[in-house]
Amino acid sequence: MGEETGLRQVMERYGDMVYRLALAQTHSSHDADDVFQEVFLRYLRAAPAFREEEHRKAWLLRVTVNCCKKLHGSFWRRHTVALSETLPAQNPEEGELLGLLEGLPPKYRAVLHLYYYEGYATEEIAAILGRSPGTVRSQLSRGRALLRDAWKGAEEL
Repeated sequence: MGEETGLRQVMERYGDMVYRLALAQTHSSHDADDVFQEVFLRYLRAAPAFREEEHRKAWLLRVTVNCCKKLHGSFWRRHTVALSETLPAQNPEEGELLGLLEGLPPKYRAVLHLYYYEGYATEEIAAILGRSPGTVRSQLSRGRALLRDAWKGAEEL
């Protein structure tokens, strides 16, 4: 199997996951596209060998988070489109939740996304993000509390 065939298979298997995480972090489909391309370019250049598929998946998630951080800190950061405008909500409550998620700091958005959307345990998230499991648990708790407070505040308006 050639490099191109192997890359194509990895992109087909994990591309949606990488894109969803990039979109959740950047709030912009254009930036998510850039991150997606950068992640798989790094994969092709590094040609890492993995013990198992879970290790490959974790590597891709970690590189995605790092690329999003790099983009976020970039001087040339472009104006972004809100996540709620990019991903249409299925109902008004979901739209409101997406709007509230956009208001969270990136460290909480990343942890909440990996936990709820990708189904990772706190120990796995810690390994992916390079944080301690205790930090991840604290960020999950604080992220939930921030969402809860924001939800209550939105209901009072």
